[in-house]
Amino acid sequence: MQMHDWIHRHAGCTPERLAIRFPGRDLSYAALAQLIDRHAAGLTAAGVKRGGCVAYLGLNSPDEIALLFACARLGAMFVPLNSRLAAPEHRQILADCPPSVLFVESQFVRQTETIRSSLGTMLMVSFGPAPQGWLEHSAFLARGEGAAMRTDAAILQRAPLLVCYTSGSTGKPKGVVLSQDAIAWNALNSADMHEMTPDDRILNNLPLFHVGGLNNQTTPALRMGSTVVLHPRFDVDATFDAIERERITLAQLVPSQLTMMLASPRWATADLSSVRMITTGSMVVPEQLIRAVHARGVPLVQVYGSTETCPIAACLKAADAMRKIGSSGRAAAHCQVRVVDDAGRDAAPGATGEILVRGPNLMSGYWNAPEATAAVLVNGWFHTGDMGYFDADGYLYVNGRSKEMIISGGENIYPAEIENLLIDSPDVVEASVVGWPDERWGEIVVAVVVPQRGHRLTESDVMRRMEGRIARFKQPRKVLFAEELPKTALGKVRREEVRRLVAGSAVAAPEGEIAP
Repeated sequence: MQMHDWIHRHAGCTPERLAIRFPGRDLSYAALAQLIDRHAAGLTAAGVKRGGCVAYLGLNSPDEIALLFACARLGAMFVPLNSRLAAPEHRQILADCPPSVLFVESQFVRQTETIRSSLGTMLMVSFGPAPQGWLEHSAFLARGEGAAMRTDAAILQRAPLLVCYTSGSTGKPKGVVLSQDAIAWNALNSADMHEMTPDDRILNNLPLFHVGGLNNQTTPALRMGSTVVLHPRFDVDATFDAIERERITLAQLVPSQLTMMLASPRWATADLSSVRMITTGSMVVPEQLIRAVHARGVPLVQVYGSTETCPIAACLKAADAMRKIGSSGRAAAHCQVRVVDDAGRDAAPGATGEILVRGPNLMSGYWNAPEATAAVLVNGWFHTGDMGYFDADGYLYVNGRSKEMIISGGENIYPAEIENLLIDSPDVVEASVVGWPDERWGEIVVAVVVPQRGHRLTESDVMRRMEGRIARFKQPRKVLFAEELPKTALGKVRREEVRRLVAGSAVAAPEGEIAP
C-alpha cells in the first residue's frame, strides 16, 4: 500500500473523522484526501513526475503534510527545508537536490528572494502575496484543476520519497533519503511503541522538517486514522491549552520544551489526566527531568534513533518508564540493535560500545554521497557513531556520540555522564561538556554551564559539587558560564558552537594538576 492510500482508505471508511486540527483550520480525513489530490494535480500540471523533487520552506502546516503525501502519490521526492537556516544554507541544500517546485510561506519569501537568482528555473509558489515571477498557492491549485492525473503503478515502495538534511554542524549538510517503505515500517514501530489507536489525539509542535516531528507520531497517526493536533511552532501556553482542551492522549516534547513547561506556573496545576505518555528524545535526557514528569503521573518515555533510522530504532514503553529511568528501551518492533566493541564483536552487558541498527526503516543512503553512505551502511547495519550499552535485562542506555568522547590521560570520558550530574544541581539550567586539547593530558574536560536566573555560581562552586560524585579524571578542569547554549530546532546542543565558545576563552589545565 502506497502512503497516499492510507489517507484515502480512512476517507472512505471514516470520512468525517478529524485528521488534522490546526489553528483556524480543521481537516477531516475526506478533506485531507481532497487536499492531497489537489496538490498532486497541481504538481502534475507543473510537470512533476516520478523521480522529480518538491521543496517546502515554512512553519508546520496541513499543506506541508499534504505535499508529502502528494509526492508519495506521484513518486516524487519531498524536501522540507529547515526554516531556521539562513538563505545561503538553503541555497546549498537546493543546489544539492534541486526541486522543480519550491513552496514558501509568506514570512520566508523575502529571505528566499535574496537567493532567487541562483536557484535556476524552479517554479516558486508563495502561500501569501506573490512577488513578480512567483505563483500564489491558490493559483497553483487552480492550475491543477482538470489536470490528467493518475497514480503511477510503477512506483516502488523503496523509491525515494523524503529527503531530510542533517544540521551540518560538523560539516556539509547531508540529505538523508527515506523511502515510502521506510516511513511505513517506522509507522509500525511507532504504533507498537505507543499502542496507538484511531481514538488517540496526538499533539505535535515539533518542526516537520525534522524526522522527529514528522515521523515519531505524525505520519504513524495518519496511518492509524488518529487525530493530529498540529501547531505551527512550540509555545508553552498553547501546549498546555491543547492538552487540556483537546484531551491529548499522546505527545512528543524534546527536553528543552519540557524544561520550559516545568518552569511555567501552569505545570503544577495543569490537567494532564488524558495523557497516556509523553515521548522524548533527540539527546540524552536528564534524570531529574524524567522524574519531574513522572511526579505528575505521566510516563515519560525515550525513543532512540536518528534521521537515518526514520527515526525510531529503540524505544521505551510506558509500562517500563518508571523502572528503567534513563533507558532508551529495547529495539523497536521491526528493528535490530547491537552494541559492538572496537573489533565489531557484541559487547557484554554493561560494556560501552558503538550502537548499530538494522531494519526496513533505515535510510536508502545519503543523497549524492555514495562514499559517505558506504561508510555508515555496512552489511545492512547502520553504524550510528553513538556510544551506549545494554544492561543485564537488554535495555539500551546511550552515552553520547563517539566523536564527542573525551580521551584524557588515556581514559575515555563520556560528556553525558558529567552533564547529567551538573544539571542535577538546582541552580543549573543546562550544561554542555566538551574536550579541549591539552599538551599534558591530550584533552581536558571543559564544562559550559547556564545558571538558573537569579542564581550566582562560581567555577569553584561547580567543581566542588563534583567531588565524591564522579571519578577524579572525569571532573571538569575548567568551567565557563553562558546565558544559554546554542541549539538546533529540536533542542540538541550544537557542540561545535560550544567548542567555539570555549575557544574564545583562555582554557588551560590548572597548574600542578594531579594526573587523572
